[in-house]
Amino acid sequence: MPVKLDQIDCNLLEALQQDASLSQRALSEKVGLSQNACWRRLRALEDRGVIRGRTVLLDRAQLGATLVVFVMVKTRHHSADWLNAFRRHVRTIPNVVDFFRIGGEYDYMLKIVARDMADYDLCYKRLIEGVELETVTSFFAMEAIEEQRPIPLRPIG
Repeated sequence: MPVKLDQIDCNLLEALQQDASLSQRALSEKVGLSQNACWRRLRALEDRGVIRGRTVLLDRAQLGATLVVFVMVKTRHHSADWLNAFRRHVRTIPNVVDFFRIGGEYDYMLKIVARDMADYDLCYKRLIEGVELETVTSFFAMEAIEEQRPIPLRPIG
């Protein structure tokens, strides 16, 4: 169930999505709160699980991780035990940066970031060795037009 958010909460979250490195002072000035009020709001959002952590966005090209592959997986297995084993297995592959169970023609979608085709091939081999899969289909991104966009926010409650 979504937590209640007012416009000030949304403003805080939008500012943090744009730049999580803002100082407490800069953040409080940006949203029009005192530093203490801003700190209390942030703490409440963290306590309610809205803010799960803070991270840094990296430039993949600068790090040589230029290949992005979306991997679609079908399986014949739909038990909780199989799903848990598959989750554990996928989490051991560091190149998998996003992992979803989906509806439709496929059952799972993974986003893999690799240095090159040889690096992706190692990920692929690791993926298929761990659990039985029916179909694995890969789609190679030609260009990242928009990536890691902020979540759109509006007051809730």
